[in-house]
Amino acid sequence: MKKIISVLIIFALVFAFASCSAKTDNTPETTEATTKSTTSESNETLEKENKTLVIYFSQTGTTKGIAEQIAKITGGDLYEISAAKPYVEADLDYNNDNSRATKEQNNKSVRPEIADDTVNLDDYSTIYLGYPIWWGQAPRIMDTFVESHSFDGKKVIPFCTSGSSDIADSDNYLAGLAKSGDWIEGKRFGANASESEIEDWINSNK
Repeated sequence: MKKIISVLIIFALVFAFASCSAKTDNTPETTEATTKSTTSESNETLEKENKTLVIYFSQTGTTKGIAEQIAKITGGDLYEISAAKPYVEADLDYNNDNSRATKEQNNKSVRPEIADDTVNLDDYSTIYLGYPIWWGQAPRIMDTFVESHSFDGKKVIPFCTSGSSDIADSDNYLAGLAKSGDWIEGKRFGANASESEIEDWINSNK
């Protein structure tokens, strides 16, 4: 009887030892998998935090050209704001009090509709926002855009293009309409702005 009990005790000890060994062997694998998962999530978060989006509205191609250079220098993505009802040349007649743009710019309540406004700002931390100067202001379609999106947690850097007009208060006006985001003082560029000029400006905002 004593021999049987001794044999059973030995088997029990062997089984317990084997179980402990199995748990010990599996522990490093579980820890390694958890570490890899955490590292992957951290890298993904970092990538989102460093992503740049260049948003612009352009009618003559000048603002588009500056926006493309900014995207090239920063490695950012591009998004063009397009009007649901496209502007034609007659709409932009500065000398016609009845032209579409003249009427829009003289009425702060106007909000031109944007075509296919499906851009998602969630994955970006830095937003460059470009537009031409119309009648000393940002086009009203920019009012539509900033009021339609949340800039919470974003650094927003406005820029404009014009023949001679400065950015004036257009950047502050848009920031006031947006009511969210960390807005940086804007910059005006001429049609012939060099890449080095644009790059210096980008670096000054880092």
